[in-house]
Amino acid sequence: MANHVPQLRTAGVIADELGVPLARVLYILRKRSDSIRPIGRAGTLRLYSYQAMAIVREEINTIDARRDRQRFRP
Repeated sequence: MANHVPQLRTAGVIADELGVPLARVLYILRKRSDSIRPIGRAGTLRLYSYQAMAIVREEINTIDARRDRQRFRP
């Protein structure tokens, strides 16, 4: 019988996979701590699920879109 092992990611791995600075990922994880919670720990590292990475990606896209709208206002 095969057990399903979830693929957990640290904040650094999420940043690498999304191609953004670690500081942006950490900011979003702190800002959305009510909805993005680590699902595990490895020593002092917090481990996040794929769904958490999707939420972080969505937040980054929202922040970037808001920044672009503000930049191009007349």
